[in-house]
Amino acid sequence: MTAAANTALATEAPHADAAPVTRDSRPLRLITCGSVDDGKSTLIGRLLWDTKAVKEDQAAALNRDSGSQNDLGLPDFALLLDGLQAEREQGITIDVAYRYFSTDRRSFIVADTPGHEQYTRNMATGASNADLAVLLVDARAGLLEQTRRHATIASLMGIKQFVLAVNKIDLTGYDRAGFEKISHDFRELALTLGVRQVTAIPMSALKGENVVYSGAAVMPWYDGPTLVETLELATLRSGQSTGFRLPVQRVSRPGESFRGYQGTVAGGAVKPGDSVAILPSGQVANVKQIVTFDLVRNAAVSGDAITLVLDRQVDVARGDMIVSLEAQPQMGLAFDAQLVALQPDGIVPNKRYWLKAGSRRQRVQVEPVQQLELKSGKWLSAESLPMNGIGKVHLAFDETAIFDPYEQNRGTGSFILIDPDTNNTVAGGMITAKRTEFGGLNAHEGRVILSLPTDLAEQLLATELLSARRDEVESRRVTTSAARKLLDDLEG
Repeated sequence: MTAAANTALATEAPHADAAPVTRDSRPLRLITCGSVDDGKSTLIGRLLWDTKAVKEDQAAALNRDSGSQNDLGLPDFALLLDGLQAEREQGITIDVAYRYFSTDRRSFIVADTPGHEQYTRNMATGASNADLAVLLVDARAGLLEQTRRHATIASLMGIKQFVLAVNKIDLTGYDRAGFEKISHDFRELALTLGVRQVTAIPMSALKGENVVYSGAAVMPWYDGPTLVETLELATLRSGQSTGFRLPVQRVSRPGESFRGYQGTVAGGAVKPGDSVAILPSGQVANVKQIVTFDLVRNAAVSGDAITLVLDRQVDVARGDMIVSLEAQPQMGLAFDAQLVALQPDGIVPNKRYWLKAGSRRQRVQVEPVQQLELKSGKWLSAESLPMNGIGKVHLAFDETAIFDPYEQNRGTGSFILIDPDTNNTVAGGMITAKRTEFGGLNAHEGRVILSLPTDLAEQLLATELLSARRDEVESRRVTTSAARKLLDDLEG
């Protein structure tokens, strides 16, 4: 096929008889990831170009900067994403580039992430807020170690929707067998990661085949959706399954008559009259008022920046968390976590780091336990964690820590580790469970739940036996009706 025919193929109109659909006002967040030179920036550039998201001045600059860099007479779409001088000089992606585009059905926010191993930390950053991952694979090379690394990180970050973009399929003569083998191999990998929603698409990002417009003329054997059609039907990540969470960023005291607690709601919802607990102290109050910069609100939901006014004087400081009384996070001195090491020194066993989660910063000791061996997909015993290593660790805190499991709440279940000597961010991680001194998880097996009056519970916790084993005790203040329901559920 001639270059002119290929170019025309990439710009043909969509099917006119497509059924009308309702536009989804919520943008889908996605990342492109994969190994070096798989065509991530070119793919997004093609998406922007074919969805008419490139303005006239940008198109003129792109044509000017591209020169004659390919045989098809097309601009270098990667230049739409690689804006840093070092990226253009080296022909690689270094930083995460965010772009916005839309179709008739919905809008999208896409993050182009680096493929080089030394920039894995940037890929992890892009994955932390994504609903879907587009994982590119060169049709000639198949799955590589960096492909597996990115797929693993994306799954650990909670992404459960993958598009396997088998790119540069034109360079294999549109080989169907090769595409199906790569698709099969990746689906097997995805199953080991707990990912079952995979859409595999053969495409040429440069020519635009199966990106926005169909590539049926050259791949009649593929009858699946294009990339854009897949994105339009993708779902957003499910909402958090936790109750109300407000990490306190600032205490507002503009005058003696007003005291409010400011932050961004990290989960659930709240309204005036709701009972809340302040952690880690456990004090209880009711919500009197919800204030924003321009009005008084009747309610607040996850993502809202608010000032919360309570009905009584309580001791609240930056780093505390205000939570719903009947659905509280886990508290303790020891937690299990998974993390990605981001600095050359990796994670040093039993070294003390700063752990930052939301507005709270605490001292923590990290004990590596296992490392993921990417080639085999197996977890192997490990006493340390090298740069870009993915590992399971134990966290031991000096003071009470407050977390939700990451699967339940990304905002209150994630953290970064900071080296106290250099102030560098050395790892990003997510909480998997609370631990006891003996290594057991916080399931009901082997544990007893007591429902006691507040004063009696406080006396019991102050005894020598329980104070010495305080990290094994999970204390939650709940109403009488909630306690009765909890005990009924356990008996049932």
